[in-house]
Amino acid sequence: MRSNLAVAQAMMPGARVWAVVKADAYGHGLVNAFNAFTHADGLSLVELDRAIGLRELGWQKPLMMMEGLFSVDELPIFQQHQLQPVVHYQAQLELLQHASGEPLHVHLKVNSGMNRLGFAPEQVQVAYQRLRSMPAVSGISLLTHFANAENPSAVLTPQRQLQRFHECTQGINAELSLSNSAAVLLQPQIACDWIRPGVMLYGGSPGGHTAHDFGLMPAMTLTSELISVQQLHAGDSVGYGSLFTADQPMRIGIVACGYADGYPRHAPTGTPVLVDGVRTRVLGRVSMDMLSVDLTPLPAATIGSKVTLWGDGLPIDEVASAAGTISYELMCATAPRVRRETRGA
Repeated sequence: MRSNLAVAQAMMPGARVWAVVKADAYGHGLVNAFNAFTHADGLSLVELDRAIGLRELGWQKPLMMMEGLFSVDELPIFQQHQLQPVVHYQAQLELLQHASGEPLHVHLKVNSGMNRLGFAPEQVQVAYQRLRSMPAVSGISLLTHFANAENPSAVLTPQRQLQRFHECTQGINAELSLSNSAAVLLQPQIACDWIRPGVMLYGGSPGGHTAHDFGLMPAMTLTSELISVQQLHAGDSVGYGSLFTADQPMRIGIVACGYADGYPRHAPTGTPVLVDGVRTRVLGRVSMDMLSVDLTPLPAATIGSKVTLWGDGLPIDEVASAAGTISYELMCATAPRVRRETRGA
């Protein structure tokens, strides 16, 4: 995680870094994020309780709350812990308009085309001037979010979004936060004061190239072991639904990992896996607590053989692609029952 942060900083050396730690640091643990990202300039997240937890751990640098304030009851908590809300719709302006007490730095979000959060371009100038007039606001930054920074052929390109952003913020003198992981790695020409890397900090690729191509290291390795070995005859099938049928005699291994651990149930036959460091494949349907693997290339594999589901030696993006999903989901879905071991803390 430290190494991946350094990659982000090297890609945009003039920018400060909001390290994104939402969803329990993409499943990697808030304490690990606290320890790994000491050289970040701020942390960015969604969950109020975890922001408080970071302050309690001793984080003294800025904390950006990416979805902002949800109720007037949260305002004193934001003020007490000096949390910086993203302001992205009218009701949040109303909350701040009538606030008293410690002023907050806020981030005005511009909807430049992604159409999730943010003020429409024609609303931005009015929202900015209104925030400037509020005693509860000590400073204002501007941000937007790119939808397709990894896809140059997309209809909505980063360049089109940038054009909209700059058109509607013309004349506003404020710090800018623009680039997510994909933009940091693939659009380094985009100038901004702050970048907001997320998945790249954990060793996942946002697209365009592999994580290895970008110099990123896997932060999470999911491992288990074989708990059974079965000998199949031609015509024997494996698991629920009998989705895989052997066309010749073969050995298979049963791994103590399933969808209750966060491994994707929809991972099909052929999804890559390592057994004792040798690449092989998943067979049949993933169960709640187990999955089956082909031991044909591993004649010596037996009960207790080490299995790597993703991570060291097996990119999480490759497993995600085989399962029809993205690495973000696999990271975040790793279940609480999976034992965590932290290295390099």
